[in-house]
Amino acid sequence: MISLTPSHIIEYLYCPRFTFFEYVLAIPEHQEKYYKVIRGREVHDEKLERNKTYLRKKVGAVAKHTDQYLSNGWLRGRIDEVLELSDGTMAPLDYKFAEFKDRIFETYQTQQFCYACLIEDNFGRVVHRGFLVYVRSKNRLVEISISEQDKDEVKRSAEAI
Repeated sequence: MISLTPSHIIEYLYCPRFTFFEYVLAIPEHQEKYYKVIRGREVHDEKLERNKTYLRKKVGAVAKHTDQYLSNGWLRGRIDEVLELSDGTMAPLDYKFAEFKDRIFETYQTQQFCYACLIEDNFGRVVHRGFLVYVRSKNRLVEISISEQDKDEVKRSAEAI
């Protein structure tokens, strides 16, 4: 099996043809031209630098690993923060250059599900939840529940791709 990224999984779930067009026919998407993509990457780097010692005790974090590049043989990705929680579990935390508007996009959820798979395979710890920080909503922290079914869907999608 090839090594995929959360973006591959998200694109496939949106439309399997997207994967074919971009990766088989090599039709580029040109994300680097979009302002929000560029600004989001800049904010990501700023947050990682600024929040090196900040620990989110409100969610039960007792330790964190920042800017983690993880791979498990079939999936790979870079997670902004991997939180170790007081209950012995772990959780991904991702910064989004976006406003929170009372709903969480499916793409954000799927990315968290992918990160959960990576964390479990690399750290050997269970992941039941993830967190998003909405930078353009005064750094609002939003929790996402992650089930075994969510992680299984990621694995099924990877196999289908």
